[in-house]
Amino acid sequence: MSKQTVNTRRKRLPGNINLRVKPHARALIDRARAVVDKTVTEFVLDAACREAEDVLLDRRLFNLDATKYQAFVAALDAPTPSHPELNALLSRKPLWEH
Repeated sequence: MSKQTVNTRRKRLPGNINLRVKPHARALIDRARAVVDKTVTEFVLDAACREAEDVLLDRRLFNLDATKYQAFVAALDAPTPSHPELNALLSRKPLWEH
Protein backbone atom coordinates (compact mmCIF):
# COMPACT_ATOMS: atom_id res chain seq x y z
CA MET A 1 0.00 0.00 0.00
CA SER A 2 1.47 3.34 -0.96
CA LYS A 3 1.98 6.16 1.49
CA GLN A 4 -0.48 8.29 -0.49
CA THR A 5 -3.21 5.62 -0.11
CA VAL A 6 -2.69 5.49 3.65
CA ASN A 7 -2.80 9.27 3.92
CA THR A 8 -5.98 9.47 1.82
CA ARG A 9 -7.68 6.73 3.82
CA ARG A 10 -6.81 8.27 7.17
CA LYS A 11 -7.54 11.85 6.24
CA ARG A 12 -9.26 13.73 9.03
CA LEU A 13 -12.54 15.26 8.05
CA PRO A 14 -13.73 18.65 9.25
CA GLY A 15 -15.98 18.34 12.27
CA ASN A 16 -14.37 15.31 13.92
CA ILE A 17 -16.77 12.96 15.65
CA ASN A 18 -16.05 12.40 19.32
CA LEU A 19 -18.20 10.10 21.42
CA ARG A 20 -18.66 9.54 25.11
CA VAL A 21 -19.65 5.96 25.66
CA LYS A 22 -20.99 4.26 28.76
CA PRO A 23 -18.93 1.26 29.88
CA HIS A 24 -21.61 -1.32 29.01
CA ALA A 25 -22.00 0.12 25.49
CA ARG A 26 -18.22 0.16 24.98
CA ALA A 27 -17.98 -3.46 26.14
CA LEU A 28 -20.72 -4.47 23.70
CA ILE A 29 -19.00 -2.65 20.83
CA ASP A 30 -15.63 -4.15 21.76
CA ARG A 31 -17.04 -7.69 21.78
CA ALA A 32 -18.76 -7.24 18.43
CA ARG A 33 -15.87 -5.50 16.70
CA ALA A 34 -13.50 -8.26 17.84
CA VAL A 35 -15.74 -10.87 16.22
CA VAL A 36 -15.47 -9.13 12.85
CA ASP A 37 -11.79 -8.21 13.40
CA LYS A 38 -12.21 -4.45 13.04
CA THR A 39 -10.97 -1.51 15.02
CA VAL A 40 -13.49 0.40 17.10
CA THR A 41 -13.31 3.26 14.58
CA GLU A 42 -13.95 0.93 11.61
CA PHE A 43 -16.81 -0.82 13.39
CA VAL A 44 -18.56 2.34 14.57
CA LEU A 45 -18.06 4.13 11.24
CA ASP A 46 -19.43 1.16 9.27
CA ALA A 47 -22.50 0.95 11.53
CA ALA A 48 -23.07 4.72 11.37
CA CYS A 49 -22.78 4.77 7.56
CA ARG A 50 -25.23 1.85 7.19
CA GLU A 51 -27.72 3.65 9.39
CA ALA A 52 -27.20 6.93 7.52
CA GLU A 53 -27.88 5.18 4.19
CA ASP A 54 -31.05 3.59 5.59
CA VAL A 55 -32.30 6.93 6.89
CA LEU A 56 -31.65 8.68 3.60
CA LEU A 57 -33.14 5.89 1.48
CA ASP A 58 -36.30 5.91 3.59
CA ARG A 59 -36.78 9.61 2.98
CA ARG A 60 -36.51 9.96 -0.77
CA LEU A 61 -38.68 12.71 -2.17
CA PHE A 62 -40.04 12.60 -5.70
CA ASN A 63 -40.86 16.01 -7.14
CA LEU A 64 -42.91 15.38 -10.27
CA ASP A 65 -45.28 17.46 -12.30
CA ALA A 66 -48.82 16.10 -12.79
CA THR A 67 -48.03 14.30 -16.06
CA LYS A 68 -44.91 12.59 -14.73
CA TYR A 69 -46.70 11.72 -11.49
CA GLN A 70 -49.51 9.99 -13.40
CA ALA A 71 -46.93 8.05 -15.44
CA PHE A 72 -45.15 7.05 -12.23
CA VAL A 73 -48.38 5.85 -10.60
CA ALA A 74 -49.35 3.97 -13.77
CA ALA A 75 -45.99 2.20 -13.77
CA LEU A 76 -46.46 1.21 -10.12
CA ASP A 77 -50.00 -0.03 -10.77
CA ALA A 78 -49.16 -1.94 -13.97
CA PRO A 79 -48.97 -5.72 -13.73
CA THR A 80 -45.47 -7.07 -13.65
CA PRO A 81 -44.26 -8.77 -16.81
CA SER A 82 -43.90 -12.54 -16.77
CA HIS A 83 -40.42 -13.87 -16.00
CA PRO A 84 -40.49 -17.66 -16.47
CA GLU A 85 -36.96 -18.12 -15.09
CA LEU A 86 -37.76 -16.12 -11.97
CA ASN A 87 -41.06 -17.96 -11.51
CA ALA A 88 -39.25 -21.30 -11.78
CA LEU A 89 -36.65 -20.20 -9.23
CA LEU A 90 -39.24 -18.99 -6.75
CA SER A 91 -41.31 -22.16 -7.08
CA ARG A 92 -38.37 -24.47 -6.25
CA LYS A 93 -38.14 -25.99 -2.80
CA PRO A 94 -35.24 -24.42 -0.83
CA LEU A 95 -32.19 -26.63 -0.29
CA TRP A 96 -32.66 -26.57 3.49
CA GLU A 97 -36.13 -28.14 3.09
CA HIS A 98 -34.96 -31.22 1.15
